[in-house]
Amino acid sequence: MKERLFSFFKMNRLIPVILCLFFATSIYAQNREVKGIVTGDDNEPMAGATIKIKNSQGGAIADIDGKFTMRVKTGDILEISFLGMKKQEIKVDSNDFYSIKLFPEANEFDEVTVVAFAKQKKESVISAISTVNPQELKVPSSNLTTALAGRMSGLIAFQTTGEPGKDNAQFFVRGATTFGYKKDPLILIDNIELSTDDLARLNVDDIAQFSIMKDATATALYGARGANGVILVTTKQGVAGKPKVSVRVEQSVSTPRKKVELTDPITFMRLNNEAVNSRRDPNNPAASANYTVYSQEKIENTIAGTNPYCYPAVNWYDELFNDYALSTRVNANLSGGGSAVRYYVAASYTKDGGVIKNDKLNNYNSNINWQRYSVRSNINMDLSKTTEFSIRVNGNFDDYTGPLDSGEGLYKKVMKTSPVMYPKSYPATGEYVNATHVLFGNADKGAYINPYADMVRGYKESNNLLVAAQAELKQKFDFVTKGLDARILVSTTRSSYSDLTRAINPYYYQADYDKETNSYTLTNIVEGEEYLSYNQGSRNINTTNYVEAAISYNRTFGVHATSGMLVYTRREEKRSSEDTLQKSLPRRNQGLAGRFTYAYDSRYFAEFNFGYNGSERFAAHERYGFFPSFGLGYIISNESFWEPLLNTMDKLKFKMTYGLVGNDAIGSSDDRFYYLSEVNPNDGGRGQYFGTNYGNQMNGVSISRYPNTNITWEKSKKGNFGIELGMFNSALEVQADFFYERRTQIYQNRAYIPSTMGLSAGVSANIGEASSRGVDLSVNYSYIANKDFWIKGMGNFTLAKGRYEVYEEPDYASYGQGYRSRIGQPINFNYGYIAERLFIDENDVANSPSQTSFNGGAMPGDIKYKDLNNDGKITSEDQIFLGYPNQPEITYGFGFSTGYKGFDLSMFFQGNARVSFFIDPRNTSPFVNYDAGGKTGVQQCLDVIAKDHWSEDNRNIYAFWPRLSPTLVENNMQTSTWWMHDGSFIRLKTVELGYTFSQKALKKIGVQSLRLYLTGSNLLTFSKFKLWDAEMGNNGLGYPIQRVYNLGININF
Repeated sequence: MKERLFSFFKMNRLIPVILCLFFATSIYAQNREVKGIVTGDDNEPMAGATIKIKNSQGGAIADIDGKFTMRVKTGDILEISFLGMKKQEIKVDSNDFYSIKLFPEANEFDEVTVVAFAKQKKESVISAISTVNPQELKVPSSNLTTALAGRMSGLIAFQTTGEPGKDNAQFFVRGATTFGYKKDPLILIDNIELSTDDLARLNVDDIAQFSIMKDATATALYGARGANGVILVTTKQGVAGKPKVSVRVEQSVSTPRKKVELTDPITFMRLNNEAVNSRRDPNNPAASANYTVYSQEKIENTIAGTNPYCYPAVNWYDELFNDYALSTRVNANLSGGGSAVRYYVAASYTKDGGVIKNDKLNNYNSNINWQRYSVRSNINMDLSKTTEFSIRVNGNFDDYTGPLDSGEGLYKKVMKTSPVMYPKSYPATGEYVNATHVLFGNADKGAYINPYADMVRGYKESNNLLVAAQAELKQKFDFVTKGLDARILVSTTRSSYSDLTRAINPYYYQADYDKETNSYTLTNIVEGEEYLSYNQGSRNINTTNYVEAAISYNRTFGVHATSGMLVYTRREEKRSSEDTLQKSLPRRNQGLAGRFTYAYDSRYFAEFNFGYNGSERFAAHERYGFFPSFGLGYIISNESFWEPLLNTMDKLKFKMTYGLVGNDAIGSSDDRFYYLSEVNPNDGGRGQYFGTNYGNQMNGVSISRYPNTNITWEKSKKGNFGIELGMFNSALEVQADFFYERRTQIYQNRAYIPSTMGLSAGVSANIGEASSRGVDLSVNYSYIANKDFWIKGMGNFTLAKGRYEVYEEPDYASYGQGYRSRIGQPINFNYGYIAERLFIDENDVANSPSQTSFNGGAMPGDIKYKDLNNDGKITSEDQIFLGYPNQPEITYGFGFSTGYKGFDLSMFFQGNARVSFFIDPRNTSPFVNYDAGGKTGVQQCLDVIAKDHWSEDNRNIYAFWPRLSPTLVENNMQTSTWWMHDGSFIRLKTVELGYTFSQKALKKIGVQSLRLYLTGSNLLTFSKFKLWDAEMGNNGLGYPIQRVYNLGININF
C-alpha cells in the first residue's frame, strides 16, 4: 500500500513535467526560425524590404543582400512590401527558406488615360483618344514630330524637308476642317500650351504618355481653342524606390534618301542647242539672237577634258554636298525616392550635322551644326498624407550654325546653276599663289549664281532658349467628404531667340582661254572682301504666364460611380519683338471648364463636359462662348449574359459623343481686336501735294480694315461613334471611330461688296462653313509564348475628308460653270487645267481651241488643254478642281516586334494615300535664265527631261516634258494635270535589331540591364513618283529627307 501511495505521488510529480515538456515542444514547433531572400523582377536584392506577419506585430527588414531571418508559425501569412512594388502575401508552410520576388506596381498610365485636366480609368473613357507607347517614338531622329506619322489613328502627318533644325513634320488631327488661319492642333506638355518647335525638341525618354484628343467630349474643356484637336503629353514623374539610372547613347549616319538626278554636262549643252533650235523663228531670227548656243568646239573640248577651268563640267551636287552626315544623341535620367519625396531628373545632348562641304581655306565652317542641350527636373513631395506639392522645371538650349542661305536654299541654287559656264573656283597659282581668299568662278563680272561661293562665303548663328517652371499643389479633402480634391498650378515659360550673320563678299574671276598654249588668264575680276562682316539679326523674348485651379470629386457608392470637376484657367503671353502697339499688347484668354461623369456597375456610362472661354480678340458681347459636349458608353461584355463569350471576346464597348468646340485663332497670328479699325494716319500713298511746283507733300490717312463687332470664333460641331473590342484575354484589341464634323463661322473676306459703297479696304465676316468625315482604326495584338519568346503587332488607319460647305464666291452655276465652285470640294484642293496631251503638229494646233491667252500661244509639242466650257478658247474659265488634295486624306502604319531570349527585332511601315501635288514647271524648266535677287541663274536639266521630252525625233504626245525651250513658255507653265503627280507612298519607316545581355553576366559589374541595337530609318520607299521622295511633295528640289543608320546602347543601373 505504501509502495502504491508512493508510486501515485511520484507519478503526480512526473505528469506536470511531462505536460511542460509536451507544450514546450509544441511551442517550439510553432515558433520556428525561417530564412529567405527578397528580390525584384530583375533579380536584384531588395534591401530594406519589410517582411511582417499579417495581423501581428512581428516582422523583419531585409538586409543589404535582401536576406532576412524571423520566427514564424506554420500557417502564418507573411506580408512582403517595398516602396513602388506590389505587396505580396505568402503562407508559411513546412519550408525553412523562402525566395520571394516582388514586381513593380502597375504604371498608373496602364490603368488610366490622361484626359483634359485629369485622368480617367480606361474602362470609363468614352471620348475618342489615341495613345501611343513612348517607346514606339524612339526613332533615330532629333525631332520628335518626324516619328509621329502612322503611329496613331486620327493623326495625319507628313514631312517635306530633311534639313536639321528645320525638319518639323506637319500634322493635323483628323485632317483639316477649316480654310481659316489655324488648322493644326493645340499642343499641351504637362498642361502648358507650347509650340510645334517645343514638341519637336521634347526628349522621348522623358515622356510618360502621349495622347491625341479627337472628339468633342475630349476637347470641349479647351473651349475656343480645341476645335482642331489637342495633343496632350505628360512627362515622367519620380516613382518611390531605389535610385535608377538610365543612359542611352546613339550615333547616326544619315544620307539623302533620294537625290534629284540631273543630266550630264555634255547632254545639257546638246539639249540646250536643241531647245534654241526648236523655238527659233525663221521669220524673226533676231528674236533668238541672245540665246546661248554651245559650239561644237566647246562640246568636244569638254568631252576631252581639255582644260577643266576653261571647259568646265561641274557636278554642283558633288562640289557642295557630302555623301553623309553624322548625328550624336546622349540621354541620361535618374529617378527614385521614398515615401515623402520622389524625383525624376534628366539631361540630354544632341548634335546634328549637315551634308554641306567646307572649304579648308576658310577658318570657319559653313556646314550645318545644330546642337541642343536639355534638362528636366520633376519633383513630387508629400507634405502630409493628404497634401502633395510638385515642382517641374525644364530647359532647352539650341545652338545653330549653318550657311547664310540655309541648306535648302543651297540645294535649290544647284538646280539654277549651269554646269558648263564656269568652275566653282580657280587654283591659286601664278600671280595669285599668295592669295588668302578663294578665287570663285563666274561670268560677266559676277552676274551669275555660284552656289559654292554662296555656301562658303559666311555663316549664320542662332540661339534659341526655352525655360519653363511650374509648381502644383494638390490637397485631398477626405475629412470633408471622401473623394474631394483640389489643386492649383502656376507656371511661367520664357523663350528667347537671337541670330547673327557673318559674311565676306566673294572675289569673282573669269577665265580668258588661250587655245594655243592651253592656258588662261583671269579677267573680269570682281573685288570682294576677305574679312567677315558682322550683322546682328533679330532678337526677341516671349513670356507666358499660366494659372490653373481645379476642384474635383470622385466617389463610388456600391455599383454607382460618379465624378465631377471644375477648372479655371488664365493665360497671358507677352512678346517683346512686336513692332506695333496692337501686336505688343499682351495676349490673354481665360476660361472655366467642367466635367461630370456617371457610371453604373461598370456597364453604363454618361459624361457631360463644357468649356466657357473668353478671348480678348473679340468685342465684349462676342468675347465669351459656351462649348458643351456629352457622351454615352455601354460595355456590353460586362453584362452577365455575356459570360459564356468572355473566353473569346472579353471586351465589347460602344460609345457615342457629340458636342460643340471653338477655334479663336482666325485671320492670322497678327490679327487682333476685330472690333477696331486699322488706320494709318501717315500714309504717303494717300498724301496731298501742294506749293508752286507741287514740291511739298502732306501724308494722308488710309484704312486697311473696317471694324466689325460681330467677328467671333469658329464653331465646330463634332459627332463620334466608336467601338472597342478585346479578344482572347485582350491579346487582340481593336478600336474604331466614325466621325463627322461641321465647322461654321469661318472667317472669310467678303466677295460681294458693291463698289458704290466706296470702301477702300476689304470687309471680312464669319460666313464660311466646312465639314469633314471619316474613320480611324487601330489594331493591336500581343502574344507571349514563354519567357523566351514574344511577338506583338500593330496597325492603324485614318481616312479624313474635309470639304467646303459654304464659301462666298460668284454664282458659277447660274452661268453654267458649276464645276468652278468650291462647294463640295476638298479644303486643300488642287486647281488648274486638264491637260489632254501634247499637240501633234501645226494642223492640230490650228484646229484646237485657241490657247493664245498664254502670251504667245502654242506649238507642236506644247501642252493641249481641255475646253471645258466649249467656247473655243482656253481661258481661266476652263480651270477645275483636280486630283486629290495636297495633304493626304489617308494615312496608315503597321508593324511588328518580336523577341527570342536576348534578341529583339521590330519593323514599322508607314504610308500616305489620296494625295496629289504639282511639279513646278517654272523651277524645273531647263536652260532658262532665272532672276535670283540680283544674280542670274541658268536652270539645270533633270535627267528625266533629257530622256523623255517631245522633239522632232520623238513625237510622243505623252512624253514627260513638252517641247524644249530656252525661255519659259507660258502655255506650258500653267498649273494642270500635266504636272500633277500621285503623292502616295509606303515606306519602311524603321527597322531595329537589338540584343539585351544576360542579367547574370551584368550583375557582376553592377549593371541592371544593357541593350545594344541597330536601327535603320527610311530604308525603303515604294511610290509611283520617282523624281524625289514623294512625301516632300512640291518641295522636292529642297534638302532631301534622310535615310538614317543608327547604333545605340541603353544601360540601366
